[in-house]
Amino acid sequence: MAKRKLTYEEKIQEKLRKQEEKRMRRNERKARSIDSRPFAEISSFKIMIKSRRRKRVNRSRAGDIILFIVLGFAGILSVLPLVLIVSNAFKPLDEIFLYPPNFIVRNPTLNNFRDLGIVLATSLVPFSRYFFNTVMITIIGTVGHLIIASMCAYPLAKYKLPGNKFILTLITYSLMFPAAVTAIPHFLILNWFGLINTHWSIILPVIASSLGLYLMRQTMVNVPTSLLESAKLDGAGEFTIYRKIVMPLVKPASITLIILNFRSLWGAEGAVTIFSEQKKMLSYALSQIATAGPARQGTLAAVSLIMITVPIIMFIVSQNHMIDTMAHSGMK
Repeated sequence: MAKRKLTYEEKIQEKLRKQEEKRMRRNERKARSIDSRPFAEISSFKIMIKSRRRKRVNRSRAGDIILFIVLGFAGILSVLPLVLIVSNAFKPLDEIFLYPPNFIVRNPTLNNFRDLGIVLATSLVPFSRYFFNTVMITIIGTVGHLIIASMCAYPLAKYKLPGNKFILTLITYSLMFPAAVTAIPHFLILNWFGLINTHWSIILPVIASSLGLYLMRQTMVNVPTSLLESAKLDGAGEFTIYRKIVMPLVKPASITLIILNFRSLWGAEGAVTIFSEQKKMLSYALSQIATAGPARQGTLAAVSLIMITVPIIMFIVSQNHMIDTMAHSGMK
C-alpha cells in the first residue's frame, strides 16, 4: 500500500509535535538532575528556582556574628552626629557648652527656636524672601539638570555617535576635579556672560554638572534596545520614546539625581557670586547667625536641625529608588 503524502498543515503539526516531545524530554532530564521524583510531581516553579539557585557564601555562624557586630558599630557611628544635632537644638545654652557633651538632652527647651524667630523677624530682609529664593533656585536647578542630563545621556547610551568614546572619557575625567578647582573658571565664565549677582550664577553650574550625565548614561545603557526598536516600528518618534519609554525605565536614577541636586542647592550659599541681600539664599542668612558669637550657639543648633530636615525627609521617602540605582547603575 502506497504511503499517503502529508499535506502542508499535517507537516506543520508533525513538526510541532516533535518539538514538543523534544522539549518534554529535555525538561525530564533537567528534573531528574534536580529531584529524584517523577517529573509530573515537580512544579515548573521549583525547577526554575532550583536550577537558578546560587551557591551560598561559605561563612560560619561566628563570621555572621562578627559581621553583624561590625556593621552595627558602623551604623551607630553614622547615627551619632544626627542624634547630637537633634539633641543640641533642644538644649539650653549652658548644656550646649557642657564638657564632655551629652548626646541626649536633659532639660529640653524651645528657646533656641524662639530666638531664631526673633533674629529672623528683626533682619533687614524678610525671612520669606530668603526662603523663596532658595525654593526657586532649588526647583529650577534640579528640574533643569534632570532634563538636560537625561536628554544628553540618551543618544550617548543608545546610539553610536562620532567621537562617542572621547566624549565619555571627557565626562569621566571631569568628575575628578573638585569644586575648588573649577571655582575660578566658573566665576570668569559667569562674569563674561554678565550673570554675576543673579540667581543664574548658582543654577547654571548645577545644570552643566557632568555627574547627572554620567549617572543617567550608565543607567540608560541597560535599557533594552529591542524595546526601542519595537516602539520605532509602531511609529513612535525619538522624543516619544525618550519621554514615554526610556524615562519611566530609569526612574530610580532620576530620583537619585533629584536628591543629589536638591541637597546641593538647598545648602548652597552663593555668597561668592551674589552680593545683593535681596537675592541671597536661606543657607547664607542662617549662617550669619553664627557670627554673633557664643550667645547664638543655641540658635545655630536650631538652624542646623532645620537645614538637614528637608533633605533627610526626601531621602527617606525615595531611599528605595536611590539604593536600586546604586546597585544597578554599573551593570551591563
